[in-house]
Amino acid sequence: MKVLKWMIGLAVFNLTQGLGVEVVVADDWEQWRGADRLGIWHEDGIVDQFPNRGLTVKWRTPLRSGYSGPAVADGRVFVLDWLEDPESRTLDGTERAVALDEETGTVLWTHEWQTTYRMLMASYAVGPRATPTVDGDRVYVVGATGRLFCLNVQTGSVIWSKDYVTEYGTSIPTWGTASAPLVDGDKLITVVGGEPDALVVAFDKRTGAEIWRAVEVVGEMGYGQPVIYQAGGVRQLIVWHANALVSLDPETGGLYWEQEWEVGAGMSVATPVKSGDYLLVTQFYNGSMMMRLNQDRPTASMLWQGSSRSELPDQTDGLHSLITTPLIIGDYVYGVGSYGELRSLDARTGERRWMSDQMTAQTRWGAAFLVRHRDRYFVNNDDGYLMIARFTPEGYVELDRTRLVVPDGSSGAADRGRARFERPINWSHPAYANRHIVHRTNTEIIRVSLDANDY
Repeated sequence: MKVLKWMIGLAVFNLTQGLGVEVVVADDWEQWRGADRLGIWHEDGIVDQFPNRGLTVKWRTPLRSGYSGPAVADGRVFVLDWLEDPESRTLDGTERAVALDEETGTVLWTHEWQTTYRMLMASYAVGPRATPTVDGDRVYVVGATGRLFCLNVQTGSVIWSKDYVTEYGTSIPTWGTASAPLVDGDKLITVVGGEPDALVVAFDKRTGAEIWRAVEVVGEMGYGQPVIYQAGGVRQLIVWHANALVSLDPETGGLYWEQEWEVGAGMSVATPVKSGDYLLVTQFYNGSMMMRLNQDRPTASMLWQGSSRSELPDQTDGLHSLITTPLIIGDYVYGVGSYGELRSLDARTGERRWMSDQMTAQTRWGAAFLVRHRDRYFVNNDDGYLMIARFTPEGYVELDRTRLVVPDGSSGAADRGRARFERPINWSHPAYANRHIVHRTNTEIIRVSLDANDY
């Protein structure tokens, strides 16, 4: 289907070029952070600023709670959610994969499974974390308790499934399984956390048969997303877990290199980000670590590493990001610190250049999701605002902002006496697809136009 769509687009492009007509090509958003997990939106025809009357909401569809962001592919939107059994005293309930029509928001099918969140921290036990991954006629979804399903995109029927706990001895981490599966050729690469030697497992994406397993589990499995980057003349599978940053051969699971670095509370969350020969990871308690990738062979060396045990903004010059995946632009890093402060660091040294309080709420675990579009960025902060911005060595430049959603908190059960986060938040990464943004809260999923022709 993807090949056919590409061929049709190419044919249309050639035809319109011959007629002297400008063509606008649209793209899907098939996985976490879009194509190649890079957080880059390539489409033309997007608004330069937001209309005064607000953006046009094409549809709203009720949804249950969860942190899972949506994926968009071939006219469908895929997302995960959760409904707790109202009679349960032990966090028993139902996780669900939902497919919606991209144009209308109509629910096309659902697939449900029973599970329990009793092993999770109760105040955040509100639904699945991982974004669905779409590959042709299959969609792969992972629930918060390590249930992996390969589903038919047309019907939602199960093609194959895995249970990380029963089949691999996985210990589900405090905040649940969060790593979205990564499709690589005929393989589905997953962070399973299987004990003792299956932190990462590659399955045959069609049958579910195990192809390889790698990395010993010596602590929590972490919450990060696996990514594949080209470096040192090879493709490197980068996995950041609670004890180390590792590079593997995605074909065999063989180890290229490893850099040990303990992550406080096991919270390896932000996706490792690469630019040139820079490779950066960042954590809440110990700041950031910058690796220098060798250009000639698959090795790496540490360029600098944060060492401050204090994450308070006025007591450290580093970047202590938890949820926000930072940016590297040239020789500068831009990211959201542990109390919501936007910071710029010198990528070569880790030294702070500037700090701003303008983009995100100044509170613990303040977060935003940053997606590049041309020479600017679309930013979703956890207060529900959508912004257009630029990040420069001189400072943060906000071009426009608008209210997109009303955040409805991190806990779906405050009436049962569980702790609620100090403010309502929205920690779900949106999808940018076909000149629209698709975003969810704990109660609904919406599709909003960013098409310049609609305004």
